[in-house]
Amino acid sequence: MALRFTVQGDDEQETAAGLQLLLTLGLQEFMPPRQLTDDRWMARAVPATTARTDDGPGRSVSG
Repeated sequence: MALRFTVQGDDEQETAAGLQLLLTLGLQEFMPPRQLTDDRWMARAVPATTARTDDGPGRSVSG
């Protein structure tokens, strides 16, 4: 099971500010703020032990 933490905002700046809060908790950026349909914004973060690999996003890596 992969953990993903999502931030939704009314605009890019608000979403980026929410993402920064997640990063201060030790998470790492997985998806930067993006505009979705209906003028919504979303960003995602994952635990630091989960990273993107050549096999795709969200794979666990040993470290």
